[in-house]
Amino acid sequence: MTIVLKTLSGGTAEVPDAKLIGLRNALRGSLIGAEDPGYDEARAVWNGMIDRCPGLIARALDTNDIRLVVNFARQNGLLLAVKSGGHQIAGHAVADGTLLLDLSQMRGVKVDGEAATATVEPGCLLSDVDQETQRYGLAVPLGINSTTGVAGLTLGGGFGWITGKHGLTIDNLLSAEVVCADGEVRVASATKDADLFWAIRGGGGNFGVVSSFVFALHPIGPEVLSGLIVHPIADARELLQSYRDICARAPDELTVWAVMRQAPPLPFIPEAWHGKEVLIFAACYAGDMTQGEKALKELRDLGNPIADVIGPHPYAGWQQAFDPLLTPGARNYWKSNDFLALHDDVIDATLAATTALPDPQSEIFIAHLGGAMTRVEPAATPFPQRKRHFVMNVHTRWSDPALDQSCIAWARDLFDKTSPHAAGSVYVNFMPFDDDGRMSEAYGHGIEKLSRIKAKYDPHNQFRLNHNIEVPEGTKLPT
Repeated sequence: MTIVLKTLSGGTAEVPDAKLIGLRNALRGSLIGAEDPGYDEARAVWNGMIDRCPGLIARALDTNDIRLVVNFARQNGLLLAVKSGGHQIAGHAVADGTLLLDLSQMRGVKVDGEAATATVEPGCLLSDVDQETQRYGLAVPLGINSTTGVAGLTLGGGFGWITGKHGLTIDNLLSAEVVCADGEVRVASATKDADLFWAIRGGGGNFGVVSSFVFALHPIGPEVLSGLIVHPIADARELLQSYRDICARAPDELTVWAVMRQAPPLPFIPEAWHGKEVLIFAACYAGDMTQGEKALKELRDLGNPIADVIGPHPYAGWQQAFDPLLTPGARNYWKSNDFLALHDDVIDATLAATTALPDPQSEIFIAHLGGAMTRVEPAATPFPQRKRHFVMNVHTRWSDPALDQSCIAWARDLFDKTSPHAAGSVYVNFMPFDDDGRMSEAYGHGIEKLSRIKAKYDPHNQFRLNHNIEVPEGTKLPT
């Protein structure tokens, strides 16, 4: 018996059962095919648009399992996909007919409270990390949806509610254990394999498979001053103009995002507003509560809000506040722009698009990034934009496949209309499957350095099922 899998050269190869038996016997984890229990679970990702069927799935349980699978793929010339949390919008983690390395069962977190560090396995979700670190009153800056995978978030940069105070996720990465294309396990840090360490802090999964991360932790919580302020969309233009001014002088501890969507049926929003277009300010102050009240006063005094539920909330709970709106399985397509300033034309285009939402699940959010992340030298990591800036994500979300064309067209239209004011950078984790032409925006001048490091650690582009960084011209690829 043999199994047919895609190869690096673009063809297919028959892998005999004897080889598969050898791999299966060597793994602590499992090796499963389409007929085996757990196959559909292992291939599933967050974005419901992605429905792909790998030829074989290896579910790893430790670093040695990862090494075995990477070696097996290299020795047999096989195309290898790597899946951790499965949250990436582009869905590159799964591909038809490939060997899939599934890391989702590696979800261990070890916290050293005295050293204020956490060692995190690659299958962890944000909720896994928050749960363990908050036992010590500590946290690492992560994203805003607790079902996001830590690995993908980190490898792309990572920002969220405490980025202003403590920097990006990559700014808090101390070291990482990486299984490279040659099967070697390297512990990359600022002092060892420093070029590899530089590359993985924003360059994605192009350089190997991270089998564990070590993060620096910071005192947070157990409660933070956080919550939502909901306004009628009719007042949004003036409110967003005030919002950009507030962001320009906000202290590091304060993060405010603006969301435009139809009001969900939340208990604190009057029923008469359910399903109507609204502007929502989502705010978090990572510091002293009294100081937070003062810092948030200007925002809370704006306009005539429909609801204001700013107050003390458990940090881990606030990290999960948007989970009900971001459940897995729906169809999703994103388009994103960075802006150094929130121009009136961008505000107007965004509000016009809000009045024509293609589905009640769709939304537009504008995140503000500043503070600590701006005090890292731009060349210190591949993350492209270290200036204070706004990130707009056109988050198109729907359930009916018949709406694919209209929903994607809506997102692209708003993206095109706001692009003249864009900064020329983009957050790689927000890039959909058809955005690979924006790699120079994702990495700026760092793309050349990333390409050289790619050639050193992955000369044959084994790790290509991602937002791929090209190996420099002249590097010989397998035939």
